[in-house]
Amino acid sequence: MKLSKINLVNFRNYSNISVTFNPRMNIFIGNNAQGKTNMLEAIVMLALTKSHRIGVNPNVIQFNKSKSVIKGTIKRDRIISKLEIAVTEDSKNTKVNGKEIKKIADYISNLNVIVFTPDDLEIVKSSPNIRRNLLNIQLSQISKQYLNTYNEYNKILKTRNEYLKILFNNSIADKNYLDVITDKLIEKAIVIYQKRKEYLDLIGQKIDSYYKEITDVSGLNIFYEPNIDIDSYEYEDLRKKLKHTFKKNYLKELNYGMTMYGPHRDDFYFEINGNNLKFFGSQGQQRLAILAFKLVEIDIFTDVNGTTPLLLLDDIFSELDVKKRNRLLKFISKRDIQSILTTTDLKNINRKYLDDSYIYEVKQGNIERK
Repeated sequence: MKLSKINLVNFRNYSNISVTFNPRMNIFIGNNAQGKTNMLEAIVMLALTKSHRIGVNPNVIQFNKSKSVIKGTIKRDRIISKLEIAVTEDSKNTKVNGKEIKKIADYISNLNVIVFTPDDLEIVKSSPNIRRNLLNIQLSQISKQYLNTYNEYNKILKTRNEYLKILFNNSIADKNYLDVITDKLIEKAIVIYQKRKEYLDLIGQKIDSYYKEITDVSGLNIFYEPNIDIDSYEYEDLRKKLKHTFKKNYLKELNYGMTMYGPHRDDFYFEINGNNLKFFGSQGQQRLAILAFKLVEIDIFTDVNGTTPLLLLDDIFSELDVKKRNRLLKFISKRDIQSILTTTDLKNINRKYLDDSYIYEVKQGNIERK
């Protein structure tokens, strides 16, 4: 899968700009606050219909404009697809080959992306919600079943929480209805547990070797941490475990007025040589662990979907020494993958990687190929 061209209209600081991409490596260079990250954000929105950026104004529409439009041309094998997302103040409209796609689940997966940004340090350091969100984004791109199940789970979860409050405040309310809701929730939860476990196991098989390839240090592992003790991820075992958990904790959930157990409270964590990276890892180790995690995802996407995702690396060189910079570029260049990198400089980069790349200079919302 390759992004061959993108056109942005009234998106952030881009009024109207088109960029043609190299099918392999593309490097956007420029000072800070010139629009490099905005380009990556546009690609993410074209793929996922929403931004990946944390703590940034979510309104992507250029000042004094009513609409922002992103168009992209995708090549997958010999098939060419035209994707489009139009964003107004209160709506998002998506199209594939000129045909409007009303359900987000039917649009996502036309363009698969893996994104690494400086904010990804929060994946290790911050709350479980950040890590769950990462799993949901990636699994939704490779499995429509997961995306649909996850959306249905959240709807049922909301209903169950509301009914727990009703039961708490109304002693004559029908508890049997809660049991019906709970059974429906369990059915969806089982799929989510199984998909997440399978995905993280696949990550775990390669993450240490990829970490070592870039850092020359080994010992990285990843572990799934549901908020209930799970001995087996077989369907019937999970069903029994969840039914027992909800029955045992009925009064606790009733008093809190919310569902205390289930995949909406999952977590996962990294270890380096047996130590939890969140508490005992340096910032550099944490950042490189996430990078290794995302590089493994390339293989998973390829194996599951039969095509490689687009790799987006924002400000990737700022925290890497010269050896790690070139090891990363070597890693990328060995694979049949399209990558888009942003950086403020190209110091000490092996010339052979630059010669095979498209290099763009970004300045005040203008882009020129060097």
